[in-house]
Amino acid sequence: MPTGTNIRTYHDGTWHDGDIAVMRPADHGAWLGSSVFDGARFAHGLTPDLDKHCARVNASAHALSITPTVDPGDMVEIIREGLSAYPKDAAVYIRPLYWAIDGDITMVQAKKGHTGFAVSLEEIPMAPPEASATLTRTRFRRPVLEDAVVNAKAGCLYPNNARMLAEARAKGFSNALVADAIGNVAESATSNVFAVKDGEVFTPVPNGTFLSGITRARHIANLRADGVRVHETVMSFDDFHDADEVFLSGNLMKVTPVTAFDDTHYQIGPVTRRVRELYWDWAASAG
Repeated sequence: MPTGTNIRTYHDGTWHDGDIAVMRPADHGAWLGSSVFDGARFAHGLTPDLDKHCARVNASAHALSITPTVDPGDMVEIIREGLSAYPKDAAVYIRPLYWAIDGDITMVQAKKGHTGFAVSLEEIPMAPPEASATLTRTRFRRPVLEDAVVNAKAGCLYPNNARMLAEARAKGFSNALVADAIGNVAESATSNVFAVKDGEVFTPVPNGTFLSGITRARHIANLRADGVRVHETVMSFDDFHDADEVFLSGNLMKVTPVTAFDDTHYQIGPVTRRVRELYWDWAASAG
């Protein structure tokens, strides 16, 4: 089911109106889950880090042994062409994706060149600044590279995220704060996570169990340029209970304030507000 509205799809060299069918039941991606995707944004007339998202979907394809077929620069131009059909004030989620067509149950690797490619554009509004999330713990954990393709933004990883969310929502929370294999905090079920303590910012160090996001990196760079100390470090759940502010970082909404982690409550604080301001100031300056 689509998340947004006013959908356009690029497939087989042209743009189509609507959420058209692009994958066949016998495609490797359909029956064995060999698909990767990425997510970028068009908002306020801007496409922040679009080139990095297009490069990352190709890197994800390589990680899953899929042969990418579109140069990232060409992908950017395809997406810009598709976006030209939307109003300048639209907020659009941009999703390029690959899937393997050939292969069998004994070989995940797709044959060279036998790759499906599409781009889906959907209008999804940006959340208002006051929109927030609440977090709880989950019994499910992030996998490690020896168990799963955690070095790719792969579709096959997301059922695990979905059961984290289902558990959190059954407990009355909107998202989950998730541990890695040894019990340290990795991220939320949907995005990277930051904590603020005494004006300094802390975030779990990338350890191979979660995707260190493009938007995460942009926030770190912006904060450091603004004179804020940012620490990438090993973090416990107690560190988040002890925090003054907590916020999530993801491409879909860029910055999401957290107002509760189980029985700990937070205000939407000045650092969280500043992160959002810095992000869109940077995006406007970068064009």
